[in-house]
Amino acid sequence: MTDEHPHHPRLAPLPEDGWDPSARELLAPIPRDADGRLPNVFTTLVRHPGLFRHFLPFGTHLLRDGRLADRTRELLILRTARNARAPYEWGRHVPLARAAGLTDEEIRRVGAGPDAQGWTPADARLLRAADELHRDARLSAATWSALAADHDEAQLIEITMLVGQYHMVAFFLNSAGTPLEPGFATDTLPAPTRTGDDDA
Repeated sequence: MTDEHPHHPRLAPLPEDGWDPSARELLAPIPRDADGRLPNVFTTLVRHPGLFRHFLPFGTHLLRDGRLADRTRELLILRTARNARAPYEWGRHVPLARAAGLTDEEIRRVGAGPDAQGWTPADARLLRAADELHRDARLSAATWSALAADHDEAQLIEITMLVGQYHMVAFFLNSAGTPLEPGFATDTLPAPTRTGDDDA
């Protein structure tokens, strides 16, 4: 798998002076960054307003109203961003991961995967789940059973759907060449390791 990303956006974020009434309606509920601008992921996706209208409620539910703990959610998203080699997704979620209680050392360790020293068994199970879904499109019986010990049925469903959602978003971001906003650019995506089946 190549690590190449477009040097320039293939689909540029739609500038605010180019928003039509439909785009303004769709983008109105989205919180702006500290500089007053909307994240590029949304101003690019809004180029397909019909899809955007259906995409946003699902993604918002997973991010804000889901059944998983914030820390669990962000750990799964960071590992997915790393597996999909999605620098925009990684950069935007590092601050959310910190807010959810992940330390900078833990965030760096996400790149090393579930077998790195320092993870709790619960964290290692989540990272392994993200890796299995990325590699095999399913959870192994052992990982499902381990996760079921501390997650209910709804949370098990959400783990698989969350990882799938952020793969889908990574596919779009990587292919469109969506640029990461400057304020988030200092948090770099961990380089892939090629030890064993981690990056199959």
